[in-house]
Amino acid sequence: MNAMTEPLLFKQVIEGQEREMVSFATHPAKYQHWSLSVEGDVAKLKLDINEDGGIKPGYKLKLNSYDLGVDIELHDAINRIRFEHPSVKVVVFESGKEKIWCSGANIYMLGLSTHGWKVNFCKFTNETRNGLEDSSRNDGLKAIASVTGACAGGGYELALACDRIIMVDDRSSTVSLPEVPLLGVLPGTGGLTRVTDKRKVRRDLADIFCTTSEGVRADRAKDWKLIDAHAKPQQFGALLATEIDALRAQSTRKAAKGIELTALTPLIDDAGYHYSTVDAQVDRASRIATITVKAPAAAIESTPQAIEAAGANWYPLKLQRELDDAILNLRTNELEVGTWVIKTRGDAGQVVRMDGVLESLKDHWLVKETKGALRRTLARLDVTSRSLIALVDSGSCFAGTFYELALACDRIYMLDLPDSPDAAPALQLTAANFGWYPAVNSLTRLQTRFCEDDATITQLQKLGDSPLRADQALALGLVTLTPDDIDWDDEIRIMLEERASLSPDAMTGMEASLRFPGKETMETRVFGRLSAWQNWIFIRPNAVGEDGALKLFGTGKKAKFDWKRI
Repeated sequence: MNAMTEPLLFKQVIEGQEREMVSFATHPAKYQHWSLSVEGDVAKLKLDINEDGGIKPGYKLKLNSYDLGVDIELHDAINRIRFEHPSVKVVVFESGKEKIWCSGANIYMLGLSTHGWKVNFCKFTNETRNGLEDSSRNDGLKAIASVTGACAGGGYELALACDRIIMVDDRSSTVSLPEVPLLGVLPGTGGLTRVTDKRKVRRDLADIFCTTSEGVRADRAKDWKLIDAHAKPQQFGALLATEIDALRAQSTRKAAKGIELTALTPLIDDAGYHYSTVDAQVDRASRIATITVKAPAAAIESTPQAIEAAGANWYPLKLQRELDDAILNLRTNELEVGTWVIKTRGDAGQVVRMDGVLESLKDHWLVKETKGALRRTLARLDVTSRSLIALVDSGSCFAGTFYELALACDRIYMLDLPDSPDAAPALQLTAANFGWYPAVNSLTRLQTRFCEDDATITQLQKLGDSPLRADQALALGLVTLTPDDIDWDDEIRIMLEERASLSPDAMTGMEASLRFPGKETMETRVFGRLSAWQNWIFIRPNAVGEDGALKLFGTGKKAKFDWKRI
């Protein structure tokens, strides 16, 4: 597939049947809804949605409303700013339409969509906005929402993900989260959580705001902390310039020449999704996908000049992009494949050496952005509603960054070969496991695994990068179980068969509850609510029944609610 030519929604024959599939690969030359311009250290992303450019037929994207295709473009544009324009310090989000900034997710699209499509759409949209905040927090890429018109629902949620929200005071521009009064659902991309946790809006004011469909104008929005600043139309340009200057001073990004994000070209066939560093084999009969991540075959480039010359083909970046694409493809196109088995193959020494390069060049812009991209991809794995099982078997290389893949899993099985120690797989810890890739709960995966037991973490840090046999890894709590070679095949087969037989709804709820013990963050609350509250609300008749608010939106008919509180 070529991102320059392939549509985002395409037909593919899989196992003899034509299936509709989504591609997450695109390019600015293909954008229908966003335009990206860069001037010096400021990038401007202008939203001017093509009404007839929906990713699926059957609805028009009126009033700058968006669907999955719009968010795929946004995800691509932000990544291009990160890697192709590393000198950019501030991103300004603007509207290309008069009096409308963004009216949020297209309601008619939601009304026509399956439950799975709606929830996956909300999850991907959440991750894109979380990624914007991640880049601000860790990599110095700041963002401003320059609101000139009605900013509603998911549109305001995009603004909430920015560092600053400014609004023109023209007596018609407003911000709103109208999902509850108009649609009978929740703001699905973190609106409720960001209003309270990030903007620190008082509970009673947030209650009024989230049950008022007409929105809040500039003065009150500023008083209630819903925006940061406002100005009359004549002074708005000066306000924007002032805000850009302030964020520019906060950015840690430095001038550098970017690299081109060349198109990914996976092979998609009956057997799965195949890339150069990642292979996802799909067994649809057993509902299991096996994702194998391959270590670099040789030492990776280790000087600034060499990694810049390698560009998108630099192994760590290529790995991240291919793994991210594989996760998105499996999550969106293989809904019934509920168990993912994570394997690795190759020389663990090469992974350890790769981590050494990432550490030695940690201040180089491309290394920082690559580690940031890996951090976000691992976080995407954390919140994926699939059973994740890591198998540390012969030929594995779960070391450092690769061991993070195992730590993201619900269980880790490691093959024990007590009679053949030279052939036994090993685990290795590196600096990567102690802070490079915090999960969405702001803890490392080791801290999460051991419930923030500092003594255990200190003990593990003292191990260095020594390879650990199965018995050692088990004693340290780094794996779940260690069957020997006599029991391995049967134990793994029985475990996977049992897992695949359980209710997928129960699994989604259980896994989401167990993956992030202890304190919550804004991000864990966002995804927890999406997995539980919004997931439930999206199937309730009050929202999606024949007389539900989401189904009847725009018809002039009044929704009929089941008034029982549950």
